[in-house]
Amino acid sequence: MSTRRFLRFPDGFIWGTATSAYQIEGAWNEDGKGPSIWDTFCHEHPEKIYKGQNGDIAADHYHRWQEDVGIMAELGLKAYRFSISWPRVLPEGTGQVNPKGLDFYDRLVDALLERGIEPVVTLYHWDLPQTLQDKGGWPWRDIVHAFAEYARVVAGRLGDRVTWWITHNEPFVMALLGYFFGDFAPGIQDFPAAIRAAFHLLLSHGYAIQAIRSTTSRPVKIGITLNLSPVHPASDSEADRLAAQRMDGVLNRMFLDPIFFGRFPEDMKALMGPLVPEISPEDAQVLTTPMDFLGVNYYSRAVARHDPTFPVMELAQVHPEGSEYSQMWEIYPPGIYELLMRVWKDYSPQLILVTENGIPVPDGVDFDGRVRDERRIRYLRDHIAQVHRAITDGAPIQGYFVWSLLDNFEWAHGYQMRFGLVYVDYDTQKRIIKDSGRWYAQVIRENGVWVEG
Repeated sequence: MSTRRFLRFPDGFIWGTATSAYQIEGAWNEDGKGPSIWDTFCHEHPEKIYKGQNGDIAADHYHRWQEDVGIMAELGLKAYRFSISWPRVLPEGTGQVNPKGLDFYDRLVDALLERGIEPVVTLYHWDLPQTLQDKGGWPWRDIVHAFAEYARVVAGRLGDRVTWWITHNEPFVMALLGYFFGDFAPGIQDFPAAIRAAFHLLLSHGYAIQAIRSTTSRPVKIGITLNLSPVHPASDSEADRLAAQRMDGVLNRMFLDPIFFGRFPEDMKALMGPLVPEISPEDAQVLTTPMDFLGVNYYSRAVARHDPTFPVMELAQVHPEGSEYSQMWEIYPPGIYELLMRVWKDYSPQLILVTENGIPVPDGVDFDGRVRDERRIRYLRDHIAQVHRAITDGAPIQGYFVWSLLDNFEWAHGYQMRFGLVYVDYDTQKRIIKDSGRWYAQVIRENGVWVEG
């Protein structure tokens, strides 16, 4: 006979949802906004996006933000993580500020605070101003100072009310998918450029922390969000074990080690040789600028098998038999516990926020207007239970954010992947809170989750 038990979270635990500017805002060329690399990528390379779709309108959040904040209040969210569009604020990337762009985020922050929802601001979620890409993009060293200027502008306007700041979202994706694989904007395939981009993203994180702190007079919490996964070998063979170690290096340690230790991993330097930038003492000091928390995005584990045709990166995924899968990944809840404990023990961040966790499933509206997304509920419940387990075992986790609040533009996958707690009919822009949204509202109200067994 099955029994249910309730997993209560610590008082003050932050329950939220997350979105990003390009994926939901639309209004791609309105009110003085400049073009981003994603505008350019979608318009010039429609063949790289599912059905040639783009984020020109997306979920039209730029015009419907008040309705969306009302939905957040209805769900009882404690926090909302959103990103600022750099080209909406600084159309040229630097220099002249666009007042209407800043005004939009100003109104949004005020509306959230009026409803008791903590704004969690991500400065960069991949929508680089096209003007800066034209100058060299993230492989260009001077971009770190442009990013610091941007951070200073936004913090100068919002820092009197926003406590939680995230510099970058998933620099791995920006660097590797944008500059090596070329599947994401700006669509470049240049491995040395990708490694330089990764370095400059992390370096700009340090400069941005300094910029925010020097601009805000009140206490703030600043961190970075990394997409991380535990990496398991596909078999017990030595070749697969070494492949897993290399994949862990590229996916996890190449981004964690610089910001916590001021250096790249020794095995990665040996593997990639002169491609790995030399870190000067001055750069090491910037990289390790003290931060207040680490944001962790987790969706699934990685399983590595040795691939002799691609020996350096070892990023070919293996899909184990017998596992359950979403539209994109293996569903592996124990991985989030393993990851959180490893990050805490190896790097000792002061605080950890789970800044993204979610699942794409092919949601549809039933005859009665309801969206019954039972698989999403199960995924979230099982992962939240593993987060609770990590807290019980001592990990300093203070918040959990579901990706995503709304169905949105899922980059190269277009609109075919629905991650939202809220269904969006893209023809009418009608919003429908899914069963998962109602379920999550209960989790927030009760500050915990019911599990079987």
